[in-house]
Order: sequence, then C-alpha cells, then structure tokens
Amino acid sequence: MVEGEELEESEPLICPNCKSTVFRRDYEKGELVCVSCGYVIQSSLADSSPEWRAFDEEERSKKDRMGAPYSLLIHDYGLTTDIGSVKRGGHYSSENLAQLRRFKKWQNRLRVSSSEERNLSQALSLITKVGSQLNLPRYVMEHASLIYRKALRRDLAKGRSIAGIVAASLYIACRNFKVPKTLDEIAEVCSLSKKEVGRSYRYIIWSLGLSSSAPTPEVYVVRFSDKLGLPYHVEKLALRLLNAASLLKLTGGRGPTGIAAAVVYFASVIGGVKRTQREIAEVAGVTEVTIRNRYKELLEKILVEIKI
Repeated sequence: MVEGEELEESEPLICPNCKSTVFRRDYEKGELVCVSCGYVIQSSLADSSPEWRAFDEEERSKKDRMGAPYSLLIHDYGLTTDIGSVKRGGHYSSENLAQLRRFKKWQNRLRVSSSEERNLSQALSLITKVGSQLNLPRYVMEHASLIYRKALRRDLAKGRSIAGIVAASLYIACRNFKVPKTLDEIAEVCSLSKKEVGRSYRYIIWSLGLSSSAPTPEVYVVRFSDKLGLPYHVEKLALRLLNAASLLKLTGGRGPTGIAAAVVYFASVIGGVKRTQREIAEVAGVTEVTIRNRYKELLEKILVEIKI
C-alpha cells in the first residue's frame, strides 16, 4: 500500500465527495481511496510493480528484465547487441540460417575490432576470473576495471603484460576498499612473481597519480583468526593487544600482516588456544622469523603496560 500522495495528471483527479486531491493506492484491494474522507475513487487497479522482490541493487539488476545492466566489467559496458544462435529445424529456411550465422560472425568481429579493444576485453575477462577466485566483491572488480581503463587510455599497458597490470589494478582496488588481500595472494592467482606485480603497482600509482591507503592490521587479525579457527575471545584479545601496540607506537614502520600475525600468536598463547608460529605464518604469508621478532617486541613492551 502506498501512503497518501497527490496525483499529478493532465486533468487533476478530484474527490467528488470532499474535493480533495490526495489519494492512496491500495494494491491489495485494487482501489484508489481518498485520504481525507475514505471515498473509493477507482477500483480494480492493476499492480504495475514487479512480481519479484529484491533486497539490494545487485539482486535487483539480476532480476530486472529490462536488459543487461551497465557494467565496467564488459569492454563495451554491456550496451551492445548480441545475436544468439538459431538451431536447425525451426521456422527458418537454410538461406535465413546462413544469413543469421554471417550476422553473428560479423557482429562478434565488430564488437572487438581494434587491438585496444581486444586488450581491454582480455583484461576484463581476467579481472572477473581472478576476482572470482579471490572472492572479491563486485564493486572491487568494477573499481579495478576502471583503473585498468585509465591505464590503457594513458598507454601504460604498452610493453607490459596484461596480467601484471590486471594484478596491480586489483591490488589497488583492494587497498582502496580495505579488502584484506596481500600482494602474494594476488600474484599467486595471476601466476606472476611478487616482484613483477609490485613493479606494476608502483608504476600505475606513480603514472596515474593515485592514492592508495595502506591496509590496517585490524582487518588481517579478523581474517587470520577466522582461518585458524580461533574462538571469539582470542580474536577479541588479539584486537586489544593490537590497540595497545598502536598506543605504544610499536606498529610504525612494520608490515600490517607481520604485526597482525604476531598479535594473533600472542593472543592464542595467552588465551590457551595455542597455534604454532608455522601455522600462523602459513596463513599470514610471512616467515616464522617475522612473527618471532614482532612477538618479542610485543612481549617486552605490552606486558609491562597491561595486566591480563
């Protein structure tokens, strides 16, 4: 049911009983009712709203039958015409079938006609593939595709591999949206070395003048605790230890994954749910030496300041 609203038509609708122009549509009963006096102006109204329900914009775009939504993950933004396949034995003659096949062939050729469009099409397909393997949200992949488009427009992809620029774009997008994905994870999925992805990342940041905020250790603490199957009280303790380390300025100049891994190890020891340094190092993607060094720094400073 829609609340009271004033109908705007070429000829304003007026209640014959009280002369009001404010009405309410009741789709359950199919009636148009005057808000002031309750007089039924029209009956048997048709419900023009969709028969399906959607709870977010992404679900709405999937269920909407008004064509494909605008998307940065498609090289032509999804606004092109697509000619489908026609099977034999239908209502088409052999000449019409041959003509449709020719139309489809030329349509596919014209969609990706230049080398730049072919490059973009391959890159966006790779962004979608890598993003799906990393379980990235769609908005992160859309942002990565926007960064790649900017890089392609500035000729930054010349002389560099498509996979390298794609990996760098995804890493920048993850950092901008605070998604805890490390350079090693993205490089591994893209089958590249960490050095190559890091080089492409710095090149794009410098060339496009982008700002990329560093990920905070908090998001890694939550992620590592979940992967290690630690109970909630240990995760909460790790976040308290991390907060204390920040107040004591022990996190400056340290990698967020190393600090997060150290506080998770520290909290697991104190909380009685111990995980070995090797287990945490494998989950965090750092060495056991890094965890040991950060742990010693925390042990020397934090236990003096905090009584647990």
